[in-house]
Amino acid sequence: MASAVETLIRGAVTKGVMKVAEFNREHRKAPAEPNPYLSGIHAPMDTELSLDSLRVTGAIPVELDGRYIRIGPNPINPNPAAYHWFMGDGMVHGVRLQGGKALWYRNRWIRSNAVSAALGEPNAPGKRAERFDTVNTNVLGHAGQTWAIVEAGGFPVRIDEELNTIAHDPFGGTLHYAFSAHPHLDPDSGEMHAICYKGDVQDTIWHVVVDASGKVVREEPVTVVHGPMIHDCMITKSYVIVLDLPCTFSMKALISGHPFPYRWNPDHKARVGLLPRNGKGEDTIWCDVEPCYVFHPCNGYETDDGNVILDVCAHDQMFRPDASGPDSTRVPLERWTIDPAEKRVERQVIDEESQEFPRPNENRIGKSYRYAYTMALPDGFDAASPNQSKLFKHDLEAGGKQVHDFGAGLIPGEFVFVPRDGGAAEDDGWLMGYVVNIAEQTTDLVILNAQNFDGPPIAIVHIPHRIPPGFHGNWVPA
Repeated sequence: MASAVETLIRGAVTKGVMKVAEFNREHRKAPAEPNPYLSGIHAPMDTELSLDSLRVTGAIPVELDGRYIRIGPNPINPNPAAYHWFMGDGMVHGVRLQGGKALWYRNRWIRSNAVSAALGEPNAPGKRAERFDTVNTNVLGHAGQTWAIVEAGGFPVRIDEELNTIAHDPFGGTLHYAFSAHPHLDPDSGEMHAICYKGDVQDTIWHVVVDASGKVVREEPVTVVHGPMIHDCMITKSYVIVLDLPCTFSMKALISGHPFPYRWNPDHKARVGLLPRNGKGEDTIWCDVEPCYVFHPCNGYETDDGNVILDVCAHDQMFRPDASGPDSTRVPLERWTIDPAEKRVERQVIDEESQEFPRPNENRIGKSYRYAYTMALPDGFDAASPNQSKLFKHDLEAGGKQVHDFGAGLIPGEFVFVPRDGGAAEDDGWLMGYVVNIAEQTTDLVILNAQNFDGPPIAIVHIPHRIPPGFHGNWVPA
């Protein structure tokens, strides 16, 4: 770790660099073509809505009592010349289900200082992170609260039952360094585990644990180089799995005015780390893997022979050119067998079709499991006019997959599995997520029976406007 003098010097240099970066960002030339993440299906909403008594086709299961909420970027005053999808102001969209009815839809911007200023409001209370306060990547329930979260050093934001910002809140002041967009809940202990990084710290990441009461009880540093972008992780019974892959901080990109300063780095060694859940950072077992990038693993677990299984959507590259969003050309679903004794990773393709947003029954996180649910992502798709309309259900024991095709012009996002209370089978429950109708510019919250995956939806909640594609969300029981 840097000495106090080194930290002071680095801080002074960073302030100067940031001034140059901000100047260059403001003076970037507008692109010849519209920014694909500000147009078409991604065109942002310009207002907050509260819609009650939504129309429903089919029958919402009466057992579903809670909110489906999802967050994503929805810039309030974007600069098209410098806009990157990952950097937009966060907006949460939610539907409240109770007693077989859809009681309401709400959408609300997360109140960063910039959003509050644009809306003519006082700043929301609470402690901000040092570099930024935009939160746009995931939203979940934990410890009786609802949290909007982001990576790269941003602090969480607490929101209320109707999605309004309460406060920027680093877990009651117990979080000191950074959090993640993808903590994973241990279904046995109730703890959330995350691997976290800060954009302005190149040599350290942290294993952060938030206990069942919502307090941080562990911030274990792990040494790295080049400032890797670590979007997600996974836990098993014994380990936290660290994905240290060749997408790293780029000072060149930052100085030249790119708002998202991460690029493919062929000089960065690709590796997977097995950090003992209660161990020190230096105890991490590092295992080499062929270069690729992983935003999202589905699940991981340990085998009887001491190996670790990790199922991932593996991108062949990430952020090579001056991209305004992801730029991979191939994203198969893969199974990685991690051998801690030999310190190597064997990659096996489960399904060649490109796909993303893998989710399991999360009661099985860290344990052997059978079913994985993913969203189709056709090779070479147009960011502003995506043409994928399918979800996949993979049977990882018997092999093969089922396909749910919504039909031409109906574009699903990430779907979340909601287990039925008392359900015995792993797939006894529902899948839910937003589906955009391109032609009608409307959105449906669709509920599928996971055991009849390729059958018709059991319920569709109709929302009379387009919700831009977002990132992640969850079902939060009442």
